[in-house]
Amino acid sequence: MNAIAPIRQILDLSDIQLSYLEWNSGKEPLILLHGLADCALVWSSLGDYLAPNYHIIAPDLRGHGDSSKPENNYLFSDFIADLEALMKHLGWSSTHVLAHSWSAKLLTIWARQYPERFQSLILVDPFFIGKIPSWFKITFPILYRVLPFLKIMGPFSSYEEAERLAHQLKQYRDWTPLQKQVFQASIEQKSDGTWGSKFVVQARDRIFEEVMQVAGLTQLIDIPTLFVKPQKGLNRTAWQLKPYKTYLKNLQICEVPGNHWAFLVEPKIFNQTVEKFLKSIR
Repeated sequence: MNAIAPIRQILDLSDIQLSYLEWNSGKEPLILLHGLADCALVWSSLGDYLAPNYHIIAPDLRGHGDSSKPENNYLFSDFIADLEALMKHLGWSSTHVLAHSWSAKLLTIWARQYPERFQSLILVDPFFIGKIPSWFKITFPILYRVLPFLKIMGPFSSYEEAERLAHQLKQYRDWTPLQKQVFQASIEQKSDGTWGSKFVVQARDRIFEEVMQVAGLTQLIDIPTLFVKPQKGLNRTAWQLKPYKTYLKNLQICEVPGNHWAFLVEPKIFNQTVEKFLKSIR
């Protein structure tokens, strides 16, 4: 299958510029949402694979990648407003949406508010779907240091120092061309000469607070939903899966090889799994 390269687009919104990748060969609408501290390019393998049959949009969410980084406005409602504006710009009344980790929680909140928008949901190893006790906030400084997707924020004295750390992280474990491309797209040289993630601290801090305060699943959702469960991902126990089985009434769960970033470390099987589900609900 010949890859169909995406085009980088910019949408001017009231307070930010939203940057996104677009594969505009197929007809069926599909939005891909990256997780915390990632960017749209993590979906390059999946986008190329599905492009012949789908019109695919992968945004850099606000505070990430090449989109704007405002000082404030990182509530779930802000992200949902961005996505609603994006759909209006595209002229889409409904779409399939795939979301990873933190953005999978964002997706469930969006889906319960505007269920008519969704033809299907694909949740890839969601992160913190429930409400988190307030005392948990004291652990945030520790999490900021140890979570693999936040270790790469920097600052680093050189690009080489940042890359050495990247080689140790689960999402870049094999340093494949795809993983190298994603890493290089997620990092930049700062004005003081140091290197660090394009993901900004103010987004990290506000998003973590919002994740703690807001529950992702609070009412029944009847939209066809696939839960992608990596073998070495975050969701490995029955109690972790219970909220999804309780609230998602049209749910399939599929286990795939790999870790939390299965789409980067085992992209072939991941892509086939997503394609099979999307075909099953046509």
